Amino acid sequence: MEESRTTLAAVAAAAGVSVATASRALRGRGEMAPETRARVLAAARSTGYSRDGVLRGRPRGGTSRVFDLVLGHFHDPYTDEVTAGAHTAASQLNYDLVLTAERDDPADDWPARTRSRGTAGVILGLIVPTTAQMEIMRGAGIPVVLLEPPSGSTLDLPSVRNTDRAGGSAAAEHLLSRGARRFVIIGGIPSYRYGRARVEGFLDVLDTTAPRAARVRTHADWSALDARRACARALAELDGEGTIGLFACSDEMAAGAYRAVAEAGLTVGRDVLVVGFDDVRGARWLHPPLTTIRQPIREMAAAAVHMLADMAAGTPRADQVELPTELVARGSTAGQAEPGR
Repeated sequence: MEESRTTLAAVAAAAGVSVATASRALRGRGEMAPETRARVLAAARSTGYSRDGVLRGRPRGGTSRVFDLVLGHFHDPYTDEVTAGAHTAASQLNYDLVLTAERDDPADDWPARTRSRGTAGVILGLIVPTTAQMEIMRGAGIPVVLLEPPSGSTLDLPSVRNTDRAGGSAAAEHLLSRGARRFVIIGGIPSYRYGRARVEGFLDVLDTTAPRAARVRTHADWSALDARRACARALAELDGEGTIGLFACSDEMAAGAYRAVAEAGLTVGRDVLVVGFDDVRGARWLHPPLTTIRQPIREMAAAAVHMLADMAAGTPRADQVELPTELVARGSTAGQAEPGR
């Protein structure tokens, strides 16, 4: 006997929408509220509907099982961690993950590309979308989550970030406890939100605990090469005597600072105590291994995926998720701890 097949009309009836609306929702086309799209997808799953009328594994189309991870670039230590965390979480939730590049072009078409795939949701890593881009996403009923947005945004979008300011404070407290009495602070250019927060947290502690300590604040373009140059200039400008505490807003910039310290005839971990930020895989391979502020990159990416899954299902979502940073002490701050600190 021929197997009974669920029809599109049955899905539409179960969702309480027209057949045309059900078809658009399953194909990822047209403008509709996210709640409507989620209701249609839930009805399709519950009735066992397949677009070709035959029950199979994953749906062959529609918006139900695909998320897009949009980044400005891929294949560096940070984005590798983001991709791994998002992929693992998506797989556990029975979603596929598509890697989508944001092009440095005002006419970039990532919204059109994600909409044409009928994606169930988009994670924007280190990106703040334009109003026009969000109009496309909202018009298609596609939810968006920001992962570590680089600036403040007036857009009503949920986000996942970490405690950048607290991480900077922890770096300053640690350097003081290891005997640092002079300081070099290397911030990032462009001055992204998270970089500013890290520097502000560091300076807050210095202003409170060691307000008279000599310090030089400099900037680099988030690369090791530019940080090496900035650090060399800062070391030459720094006044006074005593152990130097150096804080860099990323592990890559800290690696560049290592080179500048060596070229100045100083030793990391003894003359200059260095703290980075990120705890990407290369931090422990430096010599000496880098003390750094660990941001939970994989966990943050996974949290963004879970937020999208909730939103795609029509579940109310949190406006912001903030995960804690953690100082990981290694050889670059061996120094000499003061008694009683």
